[in-house]
Amino acid sequence: MVVDPGQLRLLALIERHGSLTAAARALHLTPAAVTQQVVKAERDWQVPLVVRGPRGATLTAAGALLASHGRTVEEASDRAEAELAALLGHLSLRLRIGTFQAAALHLLPPALTALRHRHPDADVSVVDVVSGRGADEIGAGRLDVAIVASWGTPLAPPPHIRAHPLLLDPMVVVLPDDHPLATGQPADTELRLEQLADESWVSILAGHAAREQFHDAAREAGFTPTVRFETESYDVAQALVGTGIAVALVSRLALTHAPGTTHRELARPRPHRQLYAVTRADASLTPLADLLIGLLRDVARDITTAWETPAPESRRPSSSPHTGQA
Repeated sequence: MVVDPGQLRLLALIERHGSLTAAARALHLTPAAVTQQVVKAERDWQVPLVVRGPRGATLTAAGALLASHGRTVEEASDRAEAELAALLGHLSLRLRIGTFQAAALHLLPPALTALRHRHPDADVSVVDVVSGRGADEIGAGRLDVAIVASWGTPLAPPPHIRAHPLLLDPMVVVLPDDHPLATGQPADTELRLEQLADESWVSILAGHAAREQFHDAAREAGFTPTVRFETESYDVAQALVGTGIAVALVSRLALTHAPGTTHRELARPRPHRQLYAVTRADASLTPLADLLIGLLRDVARDITTAWETPAPESRRPSSSPHTGQA
């Protein structure tokens, strides 16, 4: 026969409490339900297990034997309940975050500051993760939230992963601050990509989605870009632009205002990347993930508002090596 651990535990409770009624209370059942379970157990084991009397219930020798094993089941059940409660309590305070550099510098810190104010006991960790690996890290259970980017096309994660849109991050042109397109017209003048057809370019490495987006935009503008320098870092690209040897297409969020550079907006339609927070579709065990996503969206709205609000003419900085402001 197949042993039912529930029957063993029931007998242990009857032995401990001395009555079917008390055992029923411990199991949050009615006395009638417990009586039915005893009848079934005796039928399954084919031997009397419980002796009912006017003062309660006692176990037969067979019932006592099975109850000794039932105590083991009950102790294991109690340990399982306590350990699960501890685990859920830990998970409710744990938040493992993966992000790429620009988001780590500009998007995440204000959100983490607000999170710490609300939950000072939160167990937070942050690691660098390239966008292409974010969903995989979530799916493998190594991260609770990953901030990732998708260039030009919406992110399409697998069914067990959920993508939460955060920020539309436009591409801008970073120029040497003495470039004719920077010095010969107002700082708020938008550039068309075809105006830069004859330039030397610093670009993200071939094979990256940002590089593909750049070449697609150049092709639509009617030229093939001359890429002189390749890098995996927008910071490096801007440092090279500052030397005066090339121009670059850079995410606005990633602008460093490197010495010797300025930037200009592109005329619409402009290339962009979309930032997402990625979680498991069922993130119920990590409630801080939902809180962080809400805070990230607040920060993203503030950033977008700042981008869309023109600086007053009297406060708009000139193109200097130190500001790089448009």
